[in-house]
Amino acid sequence: MTPRIGLATCEEAWREDEDAAPLEAALGAAGADVGWVVWDDPSVDWAAHDLVVVRSTWDYVPRRDAFLGWADRVASVTRLANPPSVLRWNTDKHYLEDLAAAGVPTVPTTFLDPGPRADEHAVRDALPDSGGFVVKPSVSAGSKDTVRYGDGPGERDRAVAQVATLLATGRGVMVQPYLEAVDRWGETGLVHLGGSFSHAFRKGPLLEVGGAPVDALYAQESIEPRRATDAELALGERAVAAATSILGEPLLYARIDLLPADDGSPVLLELELTEPSLFLATDPASSGRAAAAIVDAAVNPAAAR
Repeated sequence: MTPRIGLATCEEAWREDEDAAPLEAALGAAGADVGWVVWDDPSVDWAAHDLVVVRSTWDYVPRRDAFLGWADRVASVTRLANPPSVLRWNTDKHYLEDLAAAGVPTVPTTFLDPGPRADEHAVRDALPDSGGFVVKPSVSAGSKDTVRYGDGPGERDRAVAQVATLLATGRGVMVQPYLEAVDRWGETGLVHLGGSFSHAFRKGPLLEVGGAPVDALYAQESIEPRRATDAELALGERAVAAATSILGEPLLYARIDLLPADDGSPVLLELELTEPSLFLATDPASSGRAAAAIVDAAVNPAAAR
């Protein structure tokens, strides 16, 4: 059997996705018939694929409902990974509340949702009394509309204005303290493929006080290989296990983004189950592992549905 695999992308991203070439080559070497398909292209015959893998659908944020409707339609005619229920849960960062309730150490997060209770008083109460912090939409990707604020004069007024703008457009907002240790250590990303740890990478500090919100498709990042600590690996396993238990669905891929807390212990920033970059270039063997997991999911109905 030669499995036919569609890698879902968006028109703007597929030429920019650094994972695209090594993944396509590895899938071809593994015996798959693989092609890149734009998720919102009405001419695509999704039923012609044995498996559709969500990869670089990075423009879905302003059209989340349409994206989730697309996922449901694809899953009705073939297998989609990750499954629609996973995408529905993971595309709104309120999922962090579920993981925290399950005992996963996460960056402390306060959510504000549009509505009459989200007045200026409520917004100011959501901001930390001191120290730097980060404001971003609860439905977001690629660090778009994410802003870091400092502890100086006027910073909270600027943050209130940003939050008010987001809420006025019907977007939920999340506020997190800025963990200063990231400036020295950076973020650690862990990639799981086919249910197992594959590789780790370091992402350099991304946000600066006074920086403007990102309005491109995604923020430019500094990525390099990293050897994860035992504590980071353990937290990655814990986060994926909690999500799997909550969702009751297999996860073909997961990216676990971790930050160092003030005491040096890792905490979860995000659990990326929708369209994360896998940074395959940071580990020469990772594209082969990704291809093996995808092919297995394509030929094994229990691995992805």
